[in-house]
Amino acid sequence: MDAGEYLMAAVASFHWVRVNCNLEAFFRMKRSDFCVVNTAIQSSPAVKQPKLGLCPSLGQTHMYTVLQDWASLPYHVVLRIFQYLPLIDRARASSICRRWNEVFHIPDLWRKFEFELNQSATSYFKSTHPDLIQQIIKKHAAHLQYVSFKVDSSTESAEIACDILSQLVNCSIQTLGLISTAKPSFMNVSKSHFVSALTVVFINSKSLSSIKIEDTPVDDPSLKILVANNSDTLRLLKMSSCPHVSSDGILCVADHCQGLRELALNYYILSDELLLALSSETHVNLEHLRIDVVSENPGQMEFHSIKKHSWDALIKHSPGVNVVMYFFVYEEEFETFFKEETPVTHLYFGRSVSKAILGRLGHNCPRLIELVVCANGLQPLDNELICIAEHCKNLTALGLSECAVSCSAFIQFVRLCGQRLTQLSIMEEVLIPDDSYSLEEIHIEVSKYLGRVWFPDVMPIW
Repeated sequence: MDAGEYLMAAVASFHWVRVNCNLEAFFRMKRSDFCVVNTAIQSSPAVKQPKLGLCPSLGQTHMYTVLQDWASLPYHVVLRIFQYLPLIDRARASSICRRWNEVFHIPDLWRKFEFELNQSATSYFKSTHPDLIQQIIKKHAAHLQYVSFKVDSSTESAEIACDILSQLVNCSIQTLGLISTAKPSFMNVSKSHFVSALTVVFINSKSLSSIKIEDTPVDDPSLKILVANNSDTLRLLKMSSCPHVSSDGILCVADHCQGLRELALNYYILSDELLLALSSETHVNLEHLRIDVVSENPGQMEFHSIKKHSWDALIKHSPGVNVVMYFFVYEEEFETFFKEETPVTHLYFGRSVSKAILGRLGHNCPRLIELVVCANGLQPLDNELICIAEHCKNLTALGLSECAVSCSAFIQFVRLCGQRLTQLSIMEEVLIPDDSYSLEEIHIEVSKYLGRVWFPDVMPIW
């Protein structure tokens, strides 16, 4: 029996036992228990062996096969099954026999791990048990390579995550992710505590390639430590909403991490110098640049402009780069943007955006691939959409909500784009019936130009 057949048989057996037996009791059976049950089944007058086909009870035959298979599964098959089990079930399964306990401690099983840290008072999600955490740190820290921390909204969970980070001394982590499932709880941890814990990993890993530390109090000095120890291996850095990082800090990363391919940051630390550093001859081609443009206080933030020659240098050096921009600003704060050609490919407006700004997109965003407008107002966007269709030849996806477009203009837009529109999500209330088309007729015309059946949405799907 090859590995695939073993795995299929094991999984099928596992599901049969869950339906017909108590799984908890089954997992706690010892090797001797298997022998006793096998002997009992073989000696039972109701079961004629060795021909399984003569058994009057299919269930008894299946149980006999299950017990034999689970007792003799190869290491690599048990390892594969263990990888699908939650940590607590994995720990319980390791107590069945010596063979399964040996698999439980194989380094390959611990290369990727997610610490789930939740407080029962603030979250319904389960949390990794403290005893298991200590066992992992004690016995498997050296094996960890792909590590993430998923914490709830409580400061206590974020502090526990920092405590664990500070203990990961003898490790060679390649991927690190800090994820807040609700509000950014890491921001409530003292900056010194967080930075101290994070630098432990930065200093000891020496081979970090992917870091996701968004919504955290990381600062410029800690980024310099990251660069000093991982400049040759760093490929991805996501650090949006990190208020203690300045343009100098991110510029240090770009200058020294020549292999950086993906970068996510806030607009306030984006600069001409950064784009030029990412465009240097010694730097690899950037593949993905995500920029979050965020304003919490209307009228209190003035956004700087990026020069066209800086964008041109980036595109010349990395012609295939995706430039993704998320806007969460107020209408009066858009004035700085899209006055000149901007190489954005994916554009998302989370708040209301004016007709004037949308009108600039068609003329100054020729690389645009995807556009989502969550709100605009009651003024029809007929001319703006048609202009985008005429000039943005790469556009393949559009999403509109809380906007207004006449049915005739929308059909004209779809006709200009044709079947390259692979995703078209338009709320039904966006479309305004006119003398040419009603809401009942529009889906027929749009479907004709798209080459597939299309209907407007009743709720947003983006």
